[in-house]
Amino acid sequence: MTAESEALASDIERLVARDHPQPHDVLGAHPVGSGVIVRAYRPDATAVRVMPLRGNAVDLERRHPAGVFEGRLPRRQLPFRYRLEVEYGGGSTVTLDDPYAFLPTLGELDLYLAGEGRHEELYARLGAHVQEIDGVAGTSFSVWAPAARSVSVVGDFNGWDGRLNPMRTLGSAGIWELFLPGVGNGARYKYEVRTQDGSLLLKADPVAFAAETPPATASVVHQSRHVWHDDAWLDRRRAAPQLDRPISIYEVHLGSWRRNSLEGNRSLTYLELAEELGAYAVDLGFSHVELMPVMEHPFSGSWVTR
Repeated sequence: MTAESEALASDIERLVARDHPQPHDVLGAHPVGSGVIVRAYRPDATAVRVMPLRGNAVDLERRHPAGVFEGRLPRRQLPFRYRLEVEYGGGSTVTLDDPYAFLPTLGELDLYLAGEGRHEELYARLGAHVQEIDGVAGTSFSVWAPAARSVSVVGDFNGWDGRLNPMRTLGSAGIWELFLPGVGNGARYKYEVRTQDGSLLLKADPVAFAAETPPATASVVHQSRHVWHDDAWLDRRRAAPQLDRPISIYEVHLGSWRRNSLEGNRSLTYLELAEELGAYAVDLGFSHVELMPVMEHPFSGSWVTR
């Protein structure tokens, strides 16, 4: 066995043990000789084949009993467009775009600024973002976990199986990333984090745009379709000096302000709050309203009085 094949065998063992920080180095398509070699890790699969965008399908051979498959496609060059056809017992078959065929969704500048603690739009990079890459629709996942040995995305889309979608670490910034084709708006997910002592922990996304209603705790992929119509108001605010104007701030938690006791003590909707809270603050002479956290959190009882 050559040094190169020994290194590959070691990488595959680490991947199967869920202890590899760079699964893209093993999985996906890689150049070899005059062609490419494709590897896929599909535990419980009975067969896997590569379906090129052009050309005939190629059956992959089982490289590792845990479910690592690989096969060579001669006279191919990267970039190489293909899909995977995965067969399971009982004749069921799933066809999918390979998550390990895509480049990172964060750039070097993002990683540098994040590492410096100076990224002013980190919410636009971390978390789950529905997008299209190379004509393939899916969701990019990114999470900051600098002390993790490995991180996987788990959710409805992969049976909450941490073996299927391990993420890659992106250098010293401590960020892990993976683009999952086919995952869209409304999908539930979490991160499965392997700690330094080998423990596996399920964690909700700290930068998620939506979450399940308690007591459920999963994060939810959310693509906002709200259209803002406040350009004129923003223009007026920018044109007027702000620092020499009087200020009086009313701090309020929306979930517990003026709850509707006639309807089961429910919280007011945003539309109801827009009318009532605005009028209330103006009537009392406040110039600004400061909203206590409006993001979803796991225990509403910490804010809401019953």
